[in-house]
Amino acid sequence: MPGLRLGILLWAQATPWGPMLEAARRIDALGYDSLWTWDHLYAIYGDPYQDYFEGPSVLAAWAASTTRVRLGLMVGANTFRNPGLFAKQTATLDHLSGGRAVAGIGGAWFDLEHHAHGIEFGSGFGQRLDWLDESVGLVRRILDGETVTHHGPRYDFDGVVHHPRPVQAHLPILIGGEGERKTLRTVAKYADMWNASSGSLDALRHKDEVLRRHCADVGRDPSTIERTVSCKLVIRDTEDEARRVYRVQLEHNRCFYEEGPDVWLGTPGQIAERLRGFRALGFSTLIPEMPAPYDLESIERLIGEVKPLVDAG
Repeated sequence: MPGLRLGILLWAQATPWGPMLEAARRIDALGYDSLWTWDHLYAIYGDPYQDYFEGPSVLAAWAASTTRVRLGLMVGANTFRNPGLFAKQTATLDHLSGGRAVAGIGGAWFDLEHHAHGIEFGSGFGQRLDWLDESVGLVRRILDGETVTHHGPRYDFDGVVHHPRPVQAHLPILIGGEGERKTLRTVAKYADMWNASSGSLDALRHKDEVLRRHCADVGRDPSTIERTVSCKLVIRDTEDEARRVYRVQLEHNRCFYEEGPDVWLGTPGQIAERLRGFRALGFSTLIPEMPAPYDLESIERLIGEVKPLVDAG
């Protein structure tokens, strides 16, 4: 079984720029595979009006300040941009980073920021996921160098062609979401990477089975899609100490304390044991979310202590 791949998602809220940049540099230096941030206009945890940094601008700054990690949005809000603009921004990021961009995209969900800014939100999740499917197909074609004419229900292109092409011959697309009827079918059709919430093993096993059925329907080899799973993570010498740190993080972000299946609090051994179950399902990449103030101890211990335990079996 290949070694565990690791990414980090840095929350873009409740932080000055300096610590966010320094955390990105540290993640890059430690040897992580990928680095991500959100794509929103308001904070999505706690007070929506607290400090928040815009995602594509953050990625551009990281591209100039790191050397090896892949960079992407987790995930881009399809409603925010025409797919041609999204493709151009992603190809530009690929050049800024020397070929490290990932086109992370999803259907979007945060109604407050859409309504406040006058961004069309559609009639509901179903319509936004239809928009996403049409959009991702166009993004794929543009990134691959096609000249695209398309007259669809949502988007209208007339001979769109972009130069320069991305540095990567095949710039990967990551799609986030778990909707069984539409999202996972779009994943099967277009995605190189799929991101799911950690949830329970049984729930993710079911979602993966649904994805495999969609892959069969569209003629896709499911092994060509990298499975990634997200969680909220604190690693300490005891569960109680991890819980204390997590509580401080949430208070800083003006959030109520809560734990759920996606909250992983514990020792390196406990986290490694939990990860083995997800890895056995085929989820080869873990991408924890890190709130500000960024927990460098957990970031260092995940790659320095947990990964060797998981890779050793």
